[in-house]
Amino acid sequence: MKVKDCDILIVPGYKNSGPDHWQSRWEAKLSTARRVEQAEWSKPVREDWVEAVAAEVNRSERPVVIVAHSLGIPAVVHAVPSFRNLVKGAFLVAPPDVLNPELRPKHLLTFGPYPREPLPFPSITVGSRNDPFCAFDVAEDIAAAWGSLFVDAGEAGHVNADSGYGPWPEGSLTFARFLSRL
Repeated sequence: MKVKDCDILIVPGYKNSGPDHWQSRWEAKLSTARRVEQAEWSKPVREDWVEAVAAEVNRSERPVVIVAHSLGIPAVVHAVPSFRNLVKGAFLVAPPDVLNPELRPKHLLTFGPYPREPLPFPSITVGSRNDPFCAFDVAEDIAAAWGSLFVDAGEAGHVNADSGYGPWPEGSLTFARFLSRL
């Protein structure tokens, strides 16, 4: 599949993705990409985030490929039963452990637990060995439950601009390979 043949939905996490974040850079470079906007980036409400993701998928006129980061991932996974349009695949980066009672702020825990059924479309889940929001083995287990190909990003923090992942060329290459196989 080529970029021109699909709608690429960028689904940021808690507090959105700033201008230096790889998601924002990809959105600017990919002609068919658009961001799922949330009414409250700093005080996320699970039902609202899930509804926003489902609405964007369902208004698409082409097949959809989702690119989600952090808290955007549980929003996507909880929205799956509401998808009426064809989702061709999902690229899921740095899932947070929404069952970890140490996760802060605490209202992020309302996004858990994750559904553990296999996703009805191909997916890649990228996990980091030193992500402060999710232990590596938890990310790996979540990916396995979803039937997602798990990619070890090494010690990449939360795979965001604060961790040094603005351009993130390795991620871009992995996404391009994934897209070409859909």
